[in-house]
Amino acid sequence: MTMLGFVLAGAGVLLLVIAALGLFLLPDALSRQHAATKSGTLALGLLLIGAALVAGDPGWWIRVALILVFLLLTLPVASHLLARAAARHAYTREQLREARDPEIDR
Repeated sequence: MTMLGFVLAGAGVLLLVIAALGLFLLPDALSRQHAATKSGTLALGLLLIGAALVAGDPGWWIRVALILVFLLLTLPVASHLLARAAARHAYTREQLREARDPEIDR
């Protein structure tokens, strides 16, 4: 069980790194919020389940379950609010590209 816990925790860390890279590399706010919330939730879930497997204590499973429920209840709301704010600001892809690299098409 300990080895499986380490593998799951390692996969969670790897996904967190990929999600963090997505925040810097993706072109617009909606894509960034998708990387932050969707893969972040999966990564934290894997990391927490891996930690609970390594710990082996039943108390850990209760804590992990509560944290996962809290994440699954709050992250969709945060994602919706970010998407709504980005839609209200109404950037187009062309405006975002120009803001990111002003030398494009000039």
